Amino acid sequence: MLPSTTVNSLAQGNGALSSRDAARHTAGAKRYKYLRRLFRFRQMDFEFAAWQMLYLFTSPQRVYRNFHYRKQTKDQWARDDPAFLVLLSIWLCVSTIGFGFVLDMGFFETIKLLLWVVFIDCVGVGLLISTLMWFISNKYLVKRQSRDYDVEWGYAFDVHLNAFYPLLVILHFIQLFFINHVILTDTFIGYLVGNTLWLVAVGYYIYVTFLGYSALPFLKNTVILLYPFAPLILLYGLSLALGWNFTRALCSFYKYRVR
Repeated sequence: MLPSTTVNSLAQGNGALSSRDAARHTAGAKRYKYLRRLFRFRQMDFEFAAWQMLYLFTSPQRVYRNFHYRKQTKDQWARDDPAFLVLLSIWLCVSTIGFGFVLDMGFFETIKLLLWVVFIDCVGVGLLISTLMWFISNKYLVKRQSRDYDVEWGYAFDVHLNAFYPLLVILHFIQLFFINHVILTDTFIGYLVGNTLWLVAVGYYIYVTFLGYSALPFLKNTVILLYPFAPLILLYGLSLALGWNFTRALCSFYKYRVR
């Protein structure tokens, strides 16, 4: 399932972008087009966005092959359709409401939690991570012979969203079914299940992020993005040995936020 829209951006004769096409492909123009489509639901391809969400779990490499296709047809790596962001926002709202229900929060407490999760955890942290990865990749990972290329900030943000979605589903949806009766019990099984879910969720985030940057042919040494797996596994083993329960800490933090 691939979009069929194509862009003929090469000027006749020399294969260079015409001035009109060059203006159309500036970062500002792309950003304006994306934001304008954010309020035009009929122009969004929700079916394709849902397909991407499915394959981020089963075969994330296929999702990034589509990014290659977009670069070839529309001359940009980043998404130009906000449908994925809209569906992710819906997932975030529904799962956070579910978290509020499981933690026995009231209506206004749940609304406060929702605002925190959307604007701080997702948007705020996402902007910070995307900007940091955008800077690091352009500063240190671009091949010397490819200095004419750079990582689009929008693509860095898309990579974060791709990696954030599996983490969201695991920690904010699947985990809900185990919190009260398994994870929050003061037993080894409780923090084994909870911390294993955290291991899988954060591991997904690291791996999908690695795939996103390794898909760019002008970057080098992207394998270093897998190095966080070592401290992650070490922290996981240490948490089981010392009886740390990451989910209990998260729930306490959420309750503290909405006081």
